[in-house]
Amino acid sequence: MDQAFRELEALTKEVTRCFRCPRLVKHRELIGIEKRRSYRDQEYWSRPVPGFGDPEARLFILGLAPGAHGANRTGRIFTGDRSGEFLYRALWEAGFANQPTSTNRADGLVLNDAYIAATVRCVPPDNKPLPAEILTCRTFLIRELGVLRNTRLVVVLGGIALGAYLSVLLEQGRIRSKARYPFSHGAYFEMEDGAPRILASYHPSQQNTSTGRLTSGMLRDIFLRARALVAQA
Repeated sequence: MDQAFRELEALTKEVTRCFRCPRLVKHRELIGIEKRRSYRDQEYWSRPVPGFGDPEARLFILGLAPGAHGANRTGRIFTGDRSGEFLYRALWEAGFANQPTSTNRADGLVLNDAYIAATVRCVPPDNKPLPAEILTCRTFLIRELGVLRNTRLVVVLGGIALGAYLSVLLEQGRIRSKARYPFSHGAYFEMEDGAPRILASYHPSQQNTSTGRLTSGMLRDIFLRARALVAQA
């Protein structure tokens, strides 16, 4: 665990110092200057957001990108917005978190047997990263997965996250085609070449949760299933 912790700590430093995507750098910093009115007295993180969780995790969770006034403000993935409220409550209900809320980096949240990262580490305009930006961030994802050697299951939150993870496996020669793994909520895939299995979920974006496309019960069921799957590994 000490080695994994040190490797993740070094990767975190590298991630937070990244300026490789000019469009994302400009956008993340502009949000931190303009701010949302309710957060006008707060200092925004406005940097790339690193992964967060247990270095010994068997469950790896991959989201899309930091929220403009959530993780881009607080500096911790899925923290400080409605998406995080949905996600961390579900993780708590499934036994992967010590508390159901995530408001800031000093709130005492601890993940147990789970680690969370984003496909793109900076907030993109309109929550739509460009293919080149996803590709640039893939290097961080590959290194993260290499450090998290106990990973047995990957929960992907949305189709973009699924595509990003499959691209890693394709690049590594661990799958022959991404077409064999279409996205749908609740889709489960046993993988080739001993790669971690995949469980897919709709992303807990406000667009999905406010319309009822993804309910708190649906997300809880995903992570209860994830708990059972990692226990079988």
